[in-house]
Amino acid sequence: MKLSIIVPVYNEEENIPLLYDALVAAVTSLPHDWEAVLVDDGSKDGSMRELEKLAAMDPVHFRVVGLRRNFGQTAAIAAGIDHSDGDVIILMDADLQNDPADIPMMVQKIEGGYDLVSGWRKRRKDAFLTRTLPSNIANGLISWVTGVKLHDYGCTLKAYRREVITGFRLYGEMHRFIPVYANRVGAKIIEVPVNHHPRLHGKAKYGLERTIKVILDLVTVKFLNSYADKPIYLFGGTGIALIILSLLVLLFLFIRRIFFLVSVFSSPLFQMSTMILILGVMSILMGLIAELLVRTYHESTGTPTYTVGKTINFEKDAHSGPLS
Repeated sequence: MKLSIIVPVYNEEENIPLLYDALVAAVTSLPHDWEAVLVDDGSKDGSMRELEKLAAMDPVHFRVVGLRRNFGQTAAIAAGIDHSDGDVIILMDADLQNDPADIPMMVQKIEGGYDLVSGWRKRRKDAFLTRTLPSNIANGLISWVTGVKLHDYGCTLKAYRREVITGFRLYGEMHRFIPVYANRVGAKIIEVPVNHHPRLHGKAKYGLERTIKVILDLVTVKFLNSYADKPIYLFGGTGIALIILSLLVLLFLFIRRIFFLVSVFSSPLFQMSTMILILGVMSILMGLIAELLVRTYHESTGTPTYTVGKTINFEKDAHSGPLS
């Protein structure tokens, strides 16, 4: 089993030498081959220069990917995964608030049969009002909406079997939702408390504005996770609900006209019910169009609507994600 440690880097010049020492101390005792893929996300300080030093000092274990500009943490993580070849992917931050000493424990959980080991910063060392409180609210919201109960979606320190994070692309702030995608393909998930240290060098890259992005991405993830294969359930269900509401309003107007002699057309409810009826029909039609798009996608790309955990007595046993 080979380990690939993916570390996105953005303006962490002072932390990189310390990160090297901590990583080497943590993983050299493990009986596994390993690599560290450090992705410079368009840093404006001397981070790339420090990364080049590491790569020259230990070319066997340290590999560097330099992005042309700052694309964001999720894109940097995706680049690291694409340029790695380990069986187990371990993600962590470069600021040393994540502790590389937790990696052996997480690898042990993977060896114990788990597909995803998620870190939980139980004793978080960040400012409460600007970092910890918004994060706790977001974690509760994500757990409620997705049904995947984790205390700390925002903790980058996580370990994955490669096969449970293939078959989808990362964008926006989607890296924090990888457990949701992994759960969709049947990954066995465990959450473990990990160490969290105060930042010693550099500045935090995110503030309260990130919460808005996370909420918007959560809407996307909920749709993709629940309705990507059957969008008619969402659009059609909404359309039927609107049509029923419209018919109830029209029934009320009809009864009021018969028994109380109130004109139907004099009430704004008639125009509202008509518009709601039209929206309901349009929603159902949008669902049918979305169904055609989904079927076209699966049939044209050969992408199946299932994932295989393993096969027995075939020419090649497979532990894979979605086939392509």
